[in-house]
Amino acid sequence: MPTYQDISRHTSNVIFDPEVSNEIISNAIEASAFMQLAPRMQVAGNGKKFQTIATDPEPSWVAETASKPVGLFTFGSKTVMPYKMALIVPFSDEFRRDKAALYAECIQRLPKLFGKKFDATVMGTSAPGDGFDVLGGATKKTIVSDAGNTVYARFVDIDETIGNANGIMNGIALAPKGRSIVLGAVDGVGHPLFTAGVDSNTVGNILGASVAVRKGVYVAGTAGSTADVVGVAGDFDECAWGAVNNITGSISDEATISYTDGNAQTVTLNLWQQNMFAVRFEIELAFMVRDLNKFVLLTGATPSATTTTTTTGA
Repeated sequence: MPTYQDISRHTSNVIFDPEVSNEIISNAIEASAFMQLAPRMQVAGNGKKFQTIATDPEPSWVAETASKPVGLFTFGSKTVMPYKMALIVPFSDEFRRDKAALYAECIQRLPKLFGKKFDATVMGTSAPGDGFDVLGGATKKTIVSDAGNTVYARFVDIDETIGNANGIMNGIALAPKGRSIVLGAVDGVGHPLFTAGVDSNTVGNILGASVAVRKGVYVAGTAGSTADVVGVAGDFDECAWGAVNNITGSISDEATISYTDGNAQTVTLNLWQQNMFAVRFEIELAFMVRDLNKFVLLTGATPSATTTTTTTGA
């Protein structure tokens, strides 16, 4: 008799359809402030080299019949490299059967974790490799008010810092803690700073800059020395993110996987032998910053009594 093989979306090594991958990347983008605020660039698996103009020639005033000046552009290049982010999560067959709603919620949350991890990486000081830029070295400024400076004044000062670098503050990413700091703030004439309203993911805009609220832009400070970073403001036209492809995923019930548990013990799972299956997601991502001076990290530092910053507004 012929042998029949049961084939379904839970069969070993089934790869998600393109439309499913598109939905998954959409969830990841929605969970990422940088994927929301920064433009998306095209990037290949072996990276991309951008030609840059390092310096411009400068015209000069000349007298009648005098020799005209000669100017030259100088050029440079910037290489952007993508790096893979991946995650495998095992489940038991019984968990999927008896906890169907919880299993479905876990699967929904997985791609959002990629967006959160991407933001956290961009906000930090440690990149996954060369050719991947991070913002951890940018200037830091507090957004906490004190007796001499309102929250509005803080953002005006931040806008000026970005402007001094010839940038335009057109985007602000806030962590939930940053959102809490600025809620209720008013401008120089007492109007709410967030005139476009407030919902769970945004607070409209600040000084014309689009605002996104996402959990991944928070960086915890070191106790006693470094304040929490609760967001970033900057010229988001000066950065870009890219993905080689959309998130790819597959399901297997025959692989053997291993991981280190909370007790630093190695756990090995034979999925077929133990009536389990595993879901795998992976994506190759890149991030580029043209000019770090056009970004300011926002902190929740309590200003000292001697802080002196020009006050703007009430």
